[in-house]
Amino acid sequence: MYPMCPSRRLAIFFCVVSVLCAGCSPPRENVIVIGSKNFSESALLGEILAQHLESKLHRQVDRRFYLAGTFICQQAILSGRIDAYVEYTGTALTAVLRDPSDSNSAAVFQRVRDEYQRRFHLDVLPSLGFNNTFALVVRGEDARKYNLKTISDLSRVASQWRPGFGYEFMERPDGYPGLKSAYGLEFPTSPRILDLGLLYRALLNGQVDVVAGNSTDGLLAANDLVILQDDKHYFPAYDAVPVARPDTFTRFPGTREALLELANTIRDTEMQKMNYEVDVKHRDVADVARDFLQSKGLDK
Repeated sequence: MYPMCPSRRLAIFFCVVSVLCAGCSPPRENVIVIGSKNFSESALLGEILAQHLESKLHRQVDRRFYLAGTFICQQAILSGRIDAYVEYTGTALTAVLRDPSDSNSAAVFQRVRDEYQRRFHLDVLPSLGFNNTFALVVRGEDARKYNLKTISDLSRVASQWRPGFGYEFMERPDGYPGLKSAYGLEFPTSPRILDLGLLYRALLNGQVDVVAGNSTDGLLAANDLVILQDDKHYFPAYDAVPVARPDTFTRFPGTREALLELANTIRDTEMQKMNYEVDVKHRDVADVARDFLQSKGLDK
C-alpha cells in the first residue's frame, strides 16, 4: 500500500463534509432548487431565476449550478433534484427530442413545449428573449485575408485549417456531423476536442483556426473575432427558455407567475454584455445578475 497523498486526503475530506452538510440543509420540500449547465451564461441565467424567485416569493432558493451538460440537467430535473433550469430550444429539439433541425423559432418552441409536456411532464415557459445560436468563429485577420463572411466561404479554405470544437458539439445531431455534410467541410485532420472554456484561447493563440462558439459569448466583444454567417440556415433557433417541474408550481404558489415576468427581458446584446462582465472582467455571477434585475425593475 502506498501512503495516501495529501491532495487525495483533502479531496476525501471535502467529500465527507459535503455529505454531512447535505443533512444540515432545509428539507427538500421547503426549498426551490435552480440548476444550470457548466458554463457561465447558464449559471448567469440560473442566478437571474434564483434571485428573482427569492425577491418575489420571499423564500430560500438553492443553486445547483455547473451540472455538466444538457443530459445531466435533463436527468436532474426529471429525478426532482432540481426544480427548474434554462434550456435552449434548438438543443431541446435536436439533442433531447432527437427531432430534425428547424430554423423557425416559433415552430421550434411549439414543438419543444408540446413534446416536453407529453414525454417528460415538464413545463417549457416562454423565451427569456434571446437566441444563443451556435457560431463558427475565426480570427478577424483571417476573415479579412481570405474574405470569409459565411460558413460556405469557409469551405474554400477548410482543407488547410485546423478546427477546434467542444465534445458536445462533436456528438450532437445539430453539431459537427450535420454541419460537415451541409456545407461540405473537409478539414485535413479530425477536429481538436477542447473544453468550452479554452476554445477562444486556443483560437487566439493560433492552436486552431476555427471554433464552434456561441453567438452571445462575451469574449467575442473583447477580441478581434468574426462569426461566420450560417448562410444555409443549418442551425435551429436556440431561444433560452425556463424548463420547470409542474409540481414546483403547486408546491410554491407564485413561482410560475414570477418566472413568466422574465419573458422577453433579455436581448442578444444584453446577454453578450453580461457574459463579457463575467468572462472578461471576472465579475461575480451573482453581482451581474443583480445588476440586470435592477436595470429591468425586477428586483422589487
